[in-house]
Amino acid sequence: MQQRRVGRTGLTVSSIGLGTMTWGRDTDEHDAAEQLEVFLEAGGTLLDTAATYGAGASEALIGKLLGASVDRQDVVLVSKAGVRSRRTADGGGVVDASRGSLLDSLDDSLDRLGTDHLDLWLVQTPDPATPLEETLGALEHAVATGRTRYVGLSNYPAWTTAQAATMLAPPSGPGLAAVEVEYSLLQRGVEREVVPAAGALGAGLLAWSPLGRGVLTGKYRATVPASSRAASPHLRGFVEPYLNDRSHGVVEAVTTAAAGLGRTPLEVALAWVRDAPGVSCAIAGARTAGQLRGVLAAVDLELPAPIRSVLDEVTAPEIGYPERF
Repeated sequence: MQQRRVGRTGLTVSSIGLGTMTWGRDTDEHDAAEQLEVFLEAGGTLLDTAATYGAGASEALIGKLLGASVDRQDVVLVSKAGVRSRRTADGGGVVDASRGSLLDSLDDSLDRLGTDHLDLWLVQTPDPATPLEETLGALEHAVATGRTRYVGLSNYPAWTTAQAATMLAPPSGPGLAAVEVEYSLLQRGVEREVVPAAGALGAGLLAWSPLGRGVLTGKYRATVPASSRAASPHLRGFVEPYLNDRSHGVVEAVTTAAAGLGRTPLEVALAWVRDAPGVSCAIAGARTAGQLRGVLAAVDLELPAPIRSVLDEVTAPEIGYPERF
């Protein structure tokens, strides 16, 4: 698998990363261990998790596997903080990117993961109630104390990303290494400002949900499989936004392209994101090792220019003033 630099940093990651949102909940220890073995054998390195995944269960499971069968040096550990585990009455997480909350969450993550440092630590989502200076101060402290090697932001708009990059800029700061955002043929909104901003700032782009929350695999073309995320009580709301007519048209275009190449829709959709300008790593999750093998089948696929051009045209986001004058 290709190894890439994250932006202008010295951090190197695999072009496809392994997402672990379902680990410890829908994916048990046996399946997770098999996934990690398959992923590492394929040359994968980046392992993406968060303190909120399974209320810490994902990190705890990763820590157990690292302690038992995997060398810590073989993986690039990425985790996120900024959403407190306490739940509101409606089931939503509590956004809190204050200094105390972030650093407490980081310490808890390191304890669950069984390591003294992360390779990359991200703030999971913007917190309008906390001054950006305070949030960034926690990131600087985490690097200064050796608890993480690099820091970045996830799901932030371009203007905040640019502001953060300026405030974290060397030599006084650790730098903004990466931004992690949703990016797929069904969600190209980041191309309006985030992608060009990240490129100009030297931050690497990590793309989460490159398969359109699973919809681009084509599994929902006719119905909702009983074993799918869209049928799961805790993930149904995550998938439903892409079960609409527009998405159906994109899925059909991807399916047609895949048929012409003799590949699967999953492989075509993943290859498109992985090789999009500025992307350091496309992070895909899987429930089983069998599903992960399907993901890794895209490693050798390079989309022909005419097919990429057609997919670009069919899914292009609307861009106007002032991004395009």
